[in-house]
Amino acid sequence: MMNNKIAVGLDIGTTKIVALVGRKNENGKIEILGYGQAKSLGVHRGVVNNITQTINSIREAVDKAEQSSGIKITEVTVGIAGQHIRSLQHSDYITRENSEEVIDENDIKKLINQVHKLVMLPGEEIIHVLPQDYKVDNEDGITVPMGMYGSRLEANFHVVVGQISSIRNIAHCVKKAGLKLASISLEPIASSEAALSTEEKEAGVALIDIGGGTTDIAIFKDNIIKHTSVIPFGGNVISEDIKTGCSIIGKQAELLKQRFGSAWPAENKESEIVSIPGLKGREAKEISLKRLSQIIHARVQEILEQVYLELRNYGCEEHKKKLIAGIVLTGGGSKLKHIRQLTEYVTGMDVRIGYSNEHIVGSKSDEISGPEYATSVGLLMKGLEDLEDKLHANLFAPIQETLNAEEQKKTVESTIETAITEFATTSQPEPVKPEPIQQEETRLVEKEIESKVDELTGEVIGEATENTKKPGREKKNFFSKWTDKFIQMINETE
Repeated sequence: MMNNKIAVGLDIGTTKIVALVGRKNENGKIEILGYGQAKSLGVHRGVVNNITQTINSIREAVDKAEQSSGIKITEVTVGIAGQHIRSLQHSDYITRENSEEVIDENDIKKLINQVHKLVMLPGEEIIHVLPQDYKVDNEDGITVPMGMYGSRLEANFHVVVGQISSIRNIAHCVKKAGLKLASISLEPIASSEAALSTEEKEAGVALIDIGGGTTDIAIFKDNIIKHTSVIPFGGNVISEDIKTGCSIIGKQAELLKQRFGSAWPAENKESEIVSIPGLKGREAKEISLKRLSQIIHARVQEILEQVYLELRNYGCEEHKKKLIAGIVLTGGGSKLKHIRQLTEYVTGMDVRIGYSNEHIVGSKSDEISGPEYATSVGLLMKGLEDLEDKLHANLFAPIQETLNAEEQKKTVESTIETAITEFATTSQPEPVKPEPIQQEETRLVEKEIESKVDELTGEVIGEATENTKKPGREKKNFFSKWTDKFIQMINETE
């Protein structure tokens, strides 16, 4: 893309594929420049099961986004979901070499990279390592450890894991579609960025994304992600039940669900009838809206009961107290009539529908602010965030290199000063006082010493004369050679 401040979010869903192009404006809002949407062929319950069809669907969505925005798309941020996703809790720590220096981003990265080396089950790969809280030495409950002193840095992590084959299949489809994969994000985490407020994450909230093939869950508390899971049922099973229960084709079942469907049968009367055109000149089929609602209600209630089980497993019976902000529904399934009321009935919690309109602006913002585009907007936000991090790193890399060189120089100079001090204090040994001896023995010793002094004086004078004749051959002591080496090191560092 010509403008390096533009990012693209690519949502590869079970029912649709959406490519969303945008950038941040001067107010920090995301300006939507264009988007493209195509029917998803080759994806089942969030997992690619037909490579060729998925590639063609991606190309169609990207082509429409390019025409809409007028920008050539080369790099995308992709979402991943599916029943192969699982999560786990893990604690890890590092021991810092220098506890006299404050904890910085490098320490955090070192700890996260250490978690990435965890041994997973065969065929699995770590997608996300999300820090929850930190512990520095004996002080726990720390959310931001940077700037603190300590020798041991410990943290609790939420680790998201997925099947390597499923991740590689998505990456392969993106590459074959002529695109570069910028990063991968778990879809419920992306949706939460678009649909949840900071206050809700602080108070405690559960995001329920009812997609075409799966229902994704992400639980937040104290601005920290606490739990994620994927339920392998979504809007497609509702349409399949309508198709079977009403004896109609899949396309008619989907239209019937969208136009007349309701999750609350009590709202419909027995007399309310909808007519479906017959096939190939056959008579039209009449379907009761109450019967339709009963079919939808049964399946949606089953999905919501599994959601409620996940919430109970997270917080046992106290989940209502922990999740003060209740539940936020996103995804295409959240557009079903009366689903909010049914969710409140099943879970006993406050529920609202999640929209992305507070994050996005532009002429196309109204079209994609609905809950069915929450994942796409979240992926775009993730792409822009990664882009800012890269630009920041590239901008400050030369400055950091200079600072590192200065630190190395200071270390070398400090080492030299220490060595000089040690040499000065140890190079002059204290004279040893001789013990008293007999007078005769003393006189003999003095004569012997005078003789040795005369002999050594002659040798020294002779050596000095020889050195005068051959200049430049004077020997350097060990300290001089050692100092020269450090000076050379300093020059090389500079």
